[in-house]
Amino acid sequence: MTQAPPPTDMHMQRSSRAPEEVAALIGTWLTGEVASDRPVVVEVVGGIDTNGLSSDTLVLDARWTKDGQEQGGRYVTRAAPAPEDVPVFPTYAIQAQGDAIRLVGEITDVPVPAVPFSEPTGSVLGVPFFLMEHVDGLVPPDVLPYNFGDNWFADASREQQRALQDATVDVVARLHAIPDAATTFSFLALDGEGSLNEQHLRRVRTWYEFGAADIGRSPLTERALAWLEANVPTPARPDETVLCWGDARIGNVLYRDFEPVAVLDWEMAALGTREIDLSWMVFAHRVFEALTSMMDLPGMPHVLREEDVLATYADRTGVEIGDLTWYYLLHAAQWCCVFLRTGVRQVHFGEIEQPEDPEGLFHHRVLMEKLLDEVGA
Repeated sequence: MTQAPPPTDMHMQRSSRAPEEVAALIGTWLTGEVASDRPVVVEVVGGIDTNGLSSDTLVLDARWTKDGQEQGGRYVTRAAPAPEDVPVFPTYAIQAQGDAIRLVGEITDVPVPAVPFSEPTGSVLGVPFFLMEHVDGLVPPDVLPYNFGDNWFADASREQQRALQDATVDVVARLHAIPDAATTFSFLALDGEGSLNEQHLRRVRTWYEFGAADIGRSPLTERALAWLEANVPTPARPDETVLCWGDARIGNVLYRDFEPVAVLDWEMAALGTREIDLSWMVFAHRVFEALTSMMDLPGMPHVLREEDVLATYADRTGVEIGDLTWYYLLHAAQWCCVFLRTGVRQVHFGEIEQPEDPEGLFHHRVLMEKLLDEVGA
């Protein structure tokens, strides 16, 4: 089949909730949380439109009075999507996300936003959510992707780009250095059967079945899953479990002067192997490079090359990482799940017509087919 290029306007609606209604509900709830002398005033001052396709995210200013003293702050919401808004993931462990961010902030020097408020029951918005303190910074955009050009990261010097890349790999190294992660982050454990790699593969299989149910099955994804299941590698360090950020990529970090000031988006956090995060960081950039190739744009092939990422990681940790092919295909299947679910969402909100072939949604299709051909799948 012929794969259509991505649209030049890649904005996607994420929620049917009215932002002002959300703000009012949060204000009523916060009045009790902070024991305000009068109702908390919450104002919507922005949204997150350039990055993130999953959780509902708003920027809010909240003001209240306690014991006669004016208080308040700027916060970012992190809420599970409503079921009718076509969630990207099968489940949203909002409480676990918030707890992971808090713990990382408490026991490491990895920069994460403070999470002062959380509502895990769904009684306020109909779904669980938490509020993070707002952090000023810049993020390499996803919409349109940073490697399309005409943005602060693409316009930076190669030395600045490499400094940002190395600093982000260093964040991953520090997360992986947390001692006894299996105990500290036990609430992020997957189903516990089989090796860590088998557990992550099973999570992707479940995610695919969830996505295919609404838009149709994908022979390409199933071809990848079959190969992955037949070739699960034994973890290089079988007795080691690390905290995996999960969505480890530069588009999920706020930077100032090319240094990380807030590590964001913990929806895919889990216990796992070092390879999970490092391969995702490299492969996510390759997906964006596939998009620029389709658009006949030069892209940024010098950024996030495997050899550079692994060399920096080895320098920071002393750990040499081996072949990542299996992990790249695992992530290729994950991106299929993302594109299937965001495609269903676009149909739901009337942004696209129901596709005859759901694989037409896979902007990384050529990249994935090349990987499958290379392994003989």
